[in-house]
Amino acid sequence: MTALNPRLHALAVGELVRADPDLERVVARYGSPKFWSRPVGFSTLVYIVFEQQVSLASARATYDKVCALLPAFTPAAYLALSDSQLRGAGVSRQKARYTRLLARAIHDGSLPIAGLGRRPDARVRELLTQITGIGHWTADVYLMVALRRPDCWPTGDLALVKAVQALKGLDERPHKSWLEELGERYRPYRSVATHIYWHYYLSS
Repeated sequence: MTALNPRLHALAVGELVRADPDLERVVARYGSPKFWSRPVGFSTLVYIVFEQQVSLASARATYDKVCALLPAFTPAAYLALSDSQLRGAGVSRQKARYTRLLARAIHDGSLPIAGLGRRPDARVRELLTQITGIGHWTADVYLMVALRRPDCWPTGDLALVKAVQALKGLDERPHKSWLEELGERYRPYRSVATHIYWHYYLSS
């Protein structure tokens, strides 16, 4: 599978700003977006679950506290943590359940996490979303930041939705079907277009 790297990311930014004046304005004002990347594996998936519906700073604080509890960030070590330890680190009861289910799926082999990088985007989404608590947003973010797939368009991402609304001058938040139509103009680099919108959201 094709994976983004800094060089391809920069080339994609160049193509996108030539194709969309609104994205060009973002890069002209705030510079090129960061090449978003995290390690593949269990710890990154847990981190993304922590990021569901909370601020980036809050998720980072929780993740750091959990890391401090673990000798190694593995499914087995995570499953050995007690509920009270997770609560003390700031993990909600719901997210503790989701991340334990994730850890068990990887530990028992029902989620072949090491082989996800060899599978197409649709199959990765299918495998991840079989686990309770892993929805399309979490799967798309993992595809983008860990597997570095170039053409993901997470229409359920609130930052993307708000950035599109602001940049496109929309009175109301765009509907999913409208976003999907917009995303077609950014193929095959919808992930990089998302990075530009995220960059605008975080910078403005």
